[in-house]
Amino acid sequence: MAKLSLFERRRRRVRTALRNRAGGKPRLSVHRTGKHIYAQIIDDAAGKTVAAASTLGASGSGANVDAAQKVGKDIAAAAKKAGVTTVVFDRGGFLFHGRVKALADAAREGGLEF
Repeated sequence: MAKLSLFERRRRRVRTALRNRAGGKPRLSVHRTGKHIYAQIIDDAAGKTVAAASTLGASGSGANVDAAQKVGKDIAAAAKKAGVTTVVFDRGGFLFHGRVKALADAAREGGLEF
């Protein structure tokens, strides 16, 4: 088996820790690229995506901190609409800094608990 990249090792470590302490809660998964940022609330027990938000539909928003805050507020609103209030935060292999932190803080302000 080929050696895993540092990013992939970090992602696996984070996901393993989440599985151990999730306790059946849905997971708020974050993915970021150079152009966009995406967030999904996933129910792993059912294998379904409960809610999703991203910067794809917004024109001219890009992938800056302001756009991440908007996605955080959007995902919190979509979660409330779907009846989800408590999640576990899955940052993947991304460091909890900058855009990822801005999205998490905005989701907390929007009413999600994690």
